[in-house]
Formats: sequence, C-alpha cells, structure tokens
Amino acid sequence: MLVLLAALVAAAPSADRTVQDALASAGPGTRIGLVVADDQGREIVAIRPDDRFVPASNTKMFTTAAAFAMLDTDAPDGGGGATVRLERRDVVLTGHGDARLSSAADCVVDCLAELARAVSGRVRTVRDVIGDDSAFPDERWPQGMSWNNIPTRYGTAISALTIDDNVIRITVAPGVVPTVTGDGYYRIDNRVTTGGTKANLDIARMPASDVVRVTGEIPVGHAPETLTIGIDDSAHRAAWRLASMLRGLGVRVTGKVSVRHRPLSAFDDPAVRGKTPAPRPPEPPVLARLTPPPLAEDLRVTNKVSQNLHAELLLRRVGAITGTGSVADGSAAVRTMLDQAGVDRRAYDFADGAGMSNYNRLSPRAAVRFLRWTQTQPWGMAWRATLPVGGVDGTLARRFRGTPLEGNVFAKTGSVNAANALSGFLTTASGRTLAFSALANDMPGDASATAAVDKALLAVAAAN
Repeated sequence: MLVLLAALVAAAPSADRTVQDALASAGPGTRIGLVVADDQGREIVAIRPDDRFVPASNTKMFTTAAAFAMLDTDAPDGGGGATVRLERRDVVLTGHGDARLSSAADCVVDCLAELARAVSGRVRTVRDVIGDDSAFPDERWPQGMSWNNIPTRYGTAISALTIDDNVIRITVAPGVVPTVTGDGYYRIDNRVTTGGTKANLDIARMPASDVVRVTGEIPVGHAPETLTIGIDDSAHRAAWRLASMLRGLGVRVTGKVSVRHRPLSAFDDPAVRGKTPAPRPPEPPVLARLTPPPLAEDLRVTNKVSQNLHAELLLRRVGAITGTGSVADGSAAVRTMLDQAGVDRRAYDFADGAGMSNYNRLSPRAAVRFLRWTQTQPWGMAWRATLPVGGVDGTLARRFRGTPLEGNVFAKTGSVNAANALSGFLTTASGRTLAFSALANDMPGDASATAAVDKALLAVAAAN
C-alpha cells in the first residue's frame, strides 16, 4: 500500500490528496492511471498519464467514433442489410455487416423471415441453402482474446452474416428430472440435477464443438431459466435458420446447409500488402434486400450496453470504406482518425474493435485528448449521447446512483481480465464539464478497481 501511494505522489505531486487516497483504496498491486482535464485542456489531475494500460471496452469509444466520422449513421442502413438470391437451384443468403438481423418469432424489423417469404413466393423446391459472409475476410475472433471467452455471448464469432447477435438460447426447465432444450442446432449434454433453493447453472461448449454441456442444479417449482451460448460460424447458423423457415413455408430443401467464407490474405493487411487488390465483383442481382434502421440506433446500443459483436462489425465496416473490410483495414482507419485528433501514436495500440484483446493498450492522456477532440467534430455531441449515463442507463445504470454524479457522468465502461476502465465526461459541483480517463490494471484475483475510481471521480467533481 505504501509503495502504491508513493508512486501516486511521485506521478502527480499536485493531485488532490483525496483523489490519491481514493485510488490507493484499490489495494496493493493495482496500477491506476487517471487524467482529468478542463474545457481548455488544462490537466487538473495527471496520475500515470502516459503509462499504457489494457483499456478493455474503452476500445469501443474509438471504434464508434470512427463509425460516426466515416459512415452515414442517420440514413436507413441499406448498405449493411442482408440479401437473398437464387443461384440456379440454390438459395444464397448474403450478409454485408448488419449486426441486427433477427430470426425471432416476434421480429418486426430487419427480419430473416422477410427473406424467407421472398424465396417461398418464387420457388417451392430448392437444393442447398448457402450462408455467404465473404463481404469481410474470415476473422472470427481478434488476436489476443482469451480462448475461454469464445463460447460465450461476449466472445461469439464475428461475421458479415450475423443472426440473433450470434448466440443461441438454451432453456432449462425444472422437474424431477430437469429438461434442457435448444432449437436443434447444437447437441445438448444435460447434466442438470434437481435440488437447492435457487437455480445455480453453468453452460459450456468447447471451441469448434457442436455439443453444449449444461451443469448445475435447479429446484422443483422454479421458473425456467434461459442461458446463452456463442456460435462459431454464424454464416452457417443463419443459413440453417433460413432453411428451417423455408421448410415452415412449404419449400422443400433437398440439399445441405453450407457456407462461403473469404480467407484472410496478404491483401487484407495494409502492413504487408504492396498494392491495393482489385475491387471485389459486385453482388449478382438479388431477390430481396433488407434495409435495417439507421446505424445511429445501433451505435447507441453498442456503447450503452457494451455490445462486443456490434463493435467488431463496425470496425470491419469502417475498414471496408477504403480497404477490404479486414481488422487491419479498420484499425488503419482508426489510426487515421487519431492522427487527425493529434493523439500520439505511441500512446495506444488496438488489435480489435471491442476491447476483448489483451493486446490493446492506451494511455489516459491519449484518451482525454481524443475525448476533447470529439467535441470539436460535427458528430461529437451525437456520439457523446451514446455513452452510458451514471445512475441512469447502460453499464452505468447502477453506478453513481444517489451521488452528485448521478446523471452527471457520461462515460464508457470497460472490464476484462484484471482491467477496469472508465473514460468520458463529468459535470462538477460548480457546473464545469471535465474530460477524464481512468484506467486500472493488475488487480489481484477477482478484485475490481471500480469503487476506487468512482471515489476519485466524486472527489474531483466536488472540488471543481
């Protein structure tokens, strides 16, 4: 504890003692950087300002800002919508990066059922149903993501053809012998027992496996529980769902469900390619095309609830503007934006668009410089409105409630593998607006630094 306090004082001799003590309460071993700046860019607090931290989902700030800067976020999202076409006797379902395609029974917009009806209105027998996600290279998971996240909804595979957020729901119903049901896409290994006073369930699937194991216990008389599991190949899943819908509409499917992926190549990496590849041929005429709602709606969801899959798709869509839609192209677009913002290139590295990669690095000073720059852009206030609000909504709905910062902090959260982050804007007791970035790493075990960070920000808001 004394070592941590000494480091804080050495890093920021002018920092308010209350702020230093608040951060030190995170405990020994925890490393925290905090920068707070006023509307003129003057730093009120600067603790480890240039240290590089794993930023977790603070990464989404940069991805969503790039989307606001480079994509048409207010118009109906025609460019990202899924299409369906007939290729001789086959049905080809093609994705273009839309994150919101749904196969839910109660779907009212951006619905796979609309494409199924278009096919059934034209033919009564088809051969294969093919899921085509070749609009982007086949990069389903970011470099540096922990493998154990892959089967979860937080780490489900990324694909230009996305369906139902690329997760499957599994229902566990109580009984003398509990029942576990899905929709038939994955095989179920039911190891649930009856017992206890509350449901205590776990769900797991090994990468590339089609077996979902459900364990734990559920009491008799308990309400059914719904669990989610991630998908390894959402293009296949989307085609499988389309085939099921076609059969429900009376269309005979005589062939198989298959996929078309685009392998990652040297052309997809701007660091190694020597020339720009030839443009991809235009999509053949389609039978039907979906037009999702404006992208701005999805950007709000992405930041408010910290939706990883949606952020990764945004990175690829940004990368497709001038490149091939690869992660490298998207990262290059983000770097271009940060160059325009005057952010030191040595202050950050991003390996993905959502923040699941442990390769990501960011300094608090770089984050604050970026935050202040966003507010000089035409889209800056619209982007800021997508951030969670303390004590009100999103991932901050339960934080700062009942404090002076309830409704007065607008910030992106982050949490992954011994990393916590919170960066954004706050309104002080005197009505000033400050930009801040708090990045914490190396917490021991399952400890969290969020309480310490919140105490520090409350101290800053009260003193300014």
